[in-house]
Amino acid sequence: MYSLPKYFPVAANETTIPDQHWNPFTQLTHSRREFLRNMSIAGVGSVAVGWAAPPYLHKKRHLSGYTGFPAPTMGVDFVLNKEKVHLDLDPRVTLLDALRENLSMPGTKKGCDRGQCGACTVLVNGRRVNSCLTLASLCQGADITTIEGLADGDNLHPLQEAFIKHDAYQCGYCTPGQICSAVGLLDEGHAHTEAEIHELMSGNICRCGTYNNIVAAIREVQTSGGHSKAHREAATS
Repeated sequence: MYSLPKYFPVAANETTIPDQHWNPFTQLTHSRREFLRNMSIAGVGSVAVGWAAPPYLHKKRHLSGYTGFPAPTMGVDFVLNKEKVHLDLDPRVTLLDALRENLSMPGTKKGCDRGQCGACTVLVNGRRVNSCLTLASLCQGADITTIEGLADGDNLHPLQEAFIKHDAYQCGYCTPGQICSAVGLLDEGHAHTEAEIHELMSGNICRCGTYNNIVAAIREVQTSGGHSKAHREAATS
């Protein structure tokens, strides 16, 4: 008859006939010391097998077609906040990442990164765009304005003043995109009522819910002609 090894859980008397009262959790034939010894031997054995493996198994595997060289870059020139800029970028870099990471313009915020929240809105040739969906390489020769470029020195843009006056922000994370979008909205000239402002600003989400204050700020600048006292003084000085 085939005899089971000693470490196999059999009855307490080590026979091949199980005892009906045998408890496998308390009556194992091997001790804790034997278990630790066997595990140690198994560990040493696995290390030895690893060192004895053929040399080709130790070579690092690379993805097929990967050469190890960095991705090619392309040059792009544009005007950012009235200053000429040149960048050498990976063609896949978005305008949002180029502004924040390469040009140190953190005012433009990264929200959803999918063009759904509007926090990354900037002005490209006077039109409001989602910079997270715009490739920087496609902005060759463009005139780009971010929230940092709206103010004239210490003189805030009329919409910036109106946002402060009407408390049109709480956490402030979406505010740069809201203001840039509002500037583009007024330049478009399509919104003439509060309902139209609500509709044409619907691409900019405010999770704090200050929509009524935002519309009030835009409406004030719209009805005042878009020139604050600070800008009129700067224009005449």
